[in-house]
Amino acid sequence: MARPLVPESFDVPAAPSTPEFRLEPLTERHAAGDHRAWASSIPHIQATPGFVDWSWPPPGGMSEDDNLASVRRHASHYTARVAFTYAVVEQATDEVVGCVYVHPAADPHHDCEVRSWVSADHARLDRPVYDAVLEWLRRDWPFRAVLSHPRP
Repeated sequence: MARPLVPESFDVPAAPSTPEFRLEPLTERHAAGDHRAWASSIPHIQATPGFVDWSWPPPGGMSEDDNLASVRRHASHYTARVAFTYAVVEQATDEVVGCVYVHPAADPHHDCEVRSWVSADHARLDRPVYDAVLEWLRRDWPFRAVLSHPRP
């Protein structure tokens, strides 16, 4: 596994929460909602900044079992502190409507890279999620340079 993204001594800060949404570390309990959210929105996500040239989501989707394995991998990366994935949960319905990924950046000029998506039926939350996450990473995390994918 890769080296930790943050030092062991760093306390991972509480994730953003607004009246419309909250972020929760992605775990198995989110798997069904996560699958439902992204599988219903593949073209929308593929058009979202940060996903246009990325290999996810797969155009043909994936089974719920494969998605569960993916969620478990994300959770193990979180525990190992090599990457941090969060479910975007709508406050009013307690439903998973998106995800946020904080990964090591591939280039040497950035400490991390952040990507986020929301389902097509919650597109109104795309900019608020993006803005809240970017502010949180800059304010509460030890990163000097965050690579993000700005919204128009």
